[in-house]
Amino acid sequence: MASRDLVIGVIFLTQTVFGILGNFSLLYYYIFLSFTGCRLRPTDLIVKHLVAANSLSLLCKGVPQMMAAFGWNNFPGDFGCKLLFYLHRIGRGVSIGSTCLLSAFQAITISPQNARGTKLKRKALKYIDFSIFLCWTVYMLVNIICPIHVTGKRNNVSISMRKDLQYCWGTTNNKITQLLHAVFGNSKCK
Repeated sequence: MASRDLVIGVIFLTQTVFGILGNFSLLYYYIFLSFTGCRLRPTDLIVKHLVAANSLSLLCKGVPQMMAAFGWNNFPGDFGCKLLFYLHRIGRGVSIGSTCLLSAFQAITISPQNARGTKLKRKALKYIDFSIFLCWTVYMLVNIICPIHVTGKRNNVSISMRKDLQYCWGTTNNKITQLLHAVFGNSKCK
């Protein structure tokens, strides 16, 4: 193993360990508050889902990248690569969506106290659960196509274009697909 790979592996290991510790300490805190009967604020539900999404993304992307940096490139098979990339994409999307939802809810909360603002605050409280459920559902459905473009390194399928993703291959066989990814931005599975 080259010294460059060792340094990258140690960086991924450090980021993964601290990320897992941070996310699970927050998750433990919210579980502890739930069991002690403390009344949670409305934003706490959003933060709990944000922690879950970050943990999912971290475990599905950080751990495999760390293992690949240390030289374990062939550990997930074809199904494992597809599942890891799908779950990572869901976690990343829900993390972004939950952050936006939290920002919007906080903006509504700190808005001036007028008659319209009070009505909006009460309505926003009622729709937090639905918004979080919708966020998870949308990202599960949007990313259902992602496993098609990922294959395991042990899979020797004839592929016109391959991108090395350390422990898996990203594939693109079609010029129309490439054009659609270019038009719609960074929606490519990677």
